[in-house]
Formats: sequence, structure tokens, C-alpha cells
Amino acid sequence: MNTRTRVLTGTALAIALGAGTFGAVSASATPAPESAPAAAAKKKDDGDDKNFTTTTHLTIDAATRAAQATLKAAQSENQKVTVAVVDRNGNTIVTLRGDGAGPQSYESAQRKAFTAVSWNAPTSVLAGRLAQTPNLKDIPGTLFLGGGVPVQANGAPVAGIGVAGAPSGDLDEKFAKAGVDSLSK
Repeated sequence: MNTRTRVLTGTALAIALGAGTFGAVSASATPAPESAPAAAAKKKDDGDDKNFTTTTHLTIDAATRAAQATLKAAQSENQKVTVAVVDRNGNTIVTLRGDGAGPQSYESAQRKAFTAVSWNAPTSVLAGRLAQTPNLKDIPGTLFLGGGVPVQANGAPVAGIGVAGAPSGDLDEKFAKAGVDSLSK
């Protein structure tokens, strides 16, 4: 290929790339007219579309009530704990650190809640599984100690409540269950 052909080919390529970039920037800066067909998929109103699903989530109000009920149950037994409520994806919705709760309790409560919702089981049950599968503890963000319970809707996990700071995982779990129970009232 001679020099002239290379220059012409390079120039044509540069023009094509520049036009494509300009078009992409222009397209993203211009709002779509209301009458234009939407590029986003739309759910059919007849409910027969297999491409979409509906999920149940715990509201922030419900998560806060559950956390407060959990903290109140712990305080009634003079326990200084932290409670965390996470959503189905393990994202923290609310965390309440009780007066005098230890500094380690904050992260522990979140990790217990995450573990409970991830496996849809109390963390005390999951801790028992470590004997058969010790590498479970290596999964990031998990904590296999008693004190985490899932919140379920129709048998499916929608949130997790984790408690840390009491002298035993059994007490932590008892308080977390009080939070779950408060949601059914």
C-alpha cells in the first residue's frame, strides 16, 4: 500500500469515527420526542410477559419499626446491642446502635443480617453447617454466628435482621426474632 492510499484510508477512517462520535453525543443530548417509540422494554398490561418479575421489598418504615422493636427487646433485658436491617440484596436499610453497644457490633450486625437473607435461614442454623462445609465462612460479607434472621414474604427472603453485642448468639437471635415478629402486628 502506497503512502497516498494510507493517508486517504486514515483520513476516511478518522472522518467516520468523528461522525460516529458526534452522532452519539448529539443523540444522547437530544431528548426523544414523545411520539417516538421507546427504546426501553415495556411490560405488557395483561401480566403475561415472561421477561419481567415483581418482587416484594421491605419499606424503610417497616425496617425502622423492626429495628426499633429489636432494640427495645434487647434493652428490656439490659443488653447493649446494635441491630441492622438489610434488604433482599444485602444493602443496609437501617442500623441502630444502642447506647453502650461495642464498636465491633456495628459490622457484625450487618454481616449477620446479610448472611441470614442470603441463605434464607437463621445464622445459628447456618453456623451448624460449617462443620460439613468450613469454607462457607470464606464468603465475603458473611458472619456465621447466631444473631441473624431472615424476614420472609410468602416463604421468600425479603430482608434480614442482624443483632450483635449480647453475650451470646442465642440472645442476639432472640432479639432479631422480636424484630421479625413486630412486622406481623
